[in-house]
Amino acid sequence: MDSNLTPDPAIVKAVERLDYRVTVGDVAAQAGLDVNLAERGLLVLASAAGGQLQVAESGEVVYLFSQDFQTVLRNKFFQLQVKEWLDRIWQSVFYLIRISFGIVLMVLIALAIVAIIILVLAVNSSRDDNNDNGGGIGMPNMGFPDLFWIFYPNYYDRYDRPSPRRRNQGTTGDINFLEAVFSFLFGDGNPNADLEERRWQAIATVIRNNRGAVIAEQVAPFLDDVGTGYDQEYEQYMLPVLARFNGRPEVSPEGQIVYHFPDLQTTVVEPRRKSVADYLQEYRYVFSRASRGQKIAAASLGALLLALAIVLNVWLSGGIALVGAADTFVRAIAVLSLGYSAAYLSVPLIRNFWIGLRNRKISDRNGERQQRARLLEQADPTIAQKLSYAQQFAAETVIHDDDLIYTTERDLIDQESDRSAQIDAEWQKRLESE
Repeated sequence: MDSNLTPDPAIVKAVERLDYRVTVGDVAAQAGLDVNLAERGLLVLASAAGGQLQVAESGEVVYLFSQDFQTVLRNKFFQLQVKEWLDRIWQSVFYLIRISFGIVLMVLIALAIVAIIILVLAVNSSRDDNNDNGGGIGMPNMGFPDLFWIFYPNYYDRYDRPSPRRRNQGTTGDINFLEAVFSFLFGDGNPNADLEERRWQAIATVIRNNRGAVIAEQVAPFLDDVGTGYDQEYEQYMLPVLARFNGRPEVSPEGQIVYHFPDLQTTVVEPRRKSVADYLQEYRYVFSRASRGQKIAAASLGALLLALAIVLNVWLSGGIALVGAADTFVRAIAVLSLGYSAAYLSVPLIRNFWIGLRNRKISDRNGERQQRARLLEQADPTIAQKLSYAQQFAAETVIHDDDLIYTTERDLIDQESDRSAQIDAEWQKRLESE
């Protein structure tokens, strides 16, 4: 099936959040999508999921979906089923990857201890006159603790995506020690992976809160770069916003520019002002979500492995004689332990330095956006004049059921015909009774 006719997951999610009855503007604002993409996506979704179209007297189109349309989509689109299966498989695979680093660390520590025991036995046997045949030292039978308690089968049921507060402050989550090792080594991902989504959702909310008409100073705190000189003076940074939400500039008699977004002025939701931050804030990287104790334990185990590796390599360089499998095993563990422990302790140090650089840049960008928000709050006469002019274009249209003149659920012409037939029948009964 043509991939262009496959519903966009972002639009599906937006429709669910908006209670299955939406306009193009509702979806564009909710998902932060380009208005044209939202319109095409809704048409594709309505076609695929059996959605209904409703037309108001004003000509605005409302899209209505049943609450089980997700089931309809899964049954209809094989690729959506495959995607769900692949997502589940990847979750399991990624969990195994996460815990593998901790497992390798503890296995290497255990094997390094075994290798040291072999070396000790070799040293002792070399002093024993009963070992004249030069036979190799056998590998002792070691017991290992049961580690399977750390495999939680319901991991993904209890592991939630970090909230903005947790992402920004690095609050510890409910993670086991093996996950903490991965977090200690590689961190917990990009806290701003959804930055663009948050940016456009915030801009759309600002536009809707101002009933579809804004000035550039209201949008600037949510953008990264507003340019300098000519570009900033003539508000070139507003062009991507206009393109995404089908806006158009309006020029006041004084030559000032305001921005009008008709597509975001129509909704099926009763108007209410949504809360939005004063500026777009990027979250700082944190070293690890693991608890302090887990981080200390992870670092200590890495240092322990490094110490064991050094001991092994020093003893082997001292000429201790081993033969056969024992020699191969001890030398392999010595090399693996040294390499793994060196990398294990180096990666967090390098990452910590990198985090510092990234966080300084994030702080600078946050500071710039915050400064633009403060300029708006000062509301100098020029800004106040622009805000006043923007109100001439501010409007909000809420489409109710009684505003509809057509719906694909049932043509109103048929409904009017039914009413006429009912009235005729009532008059006929009256005439007969008289």
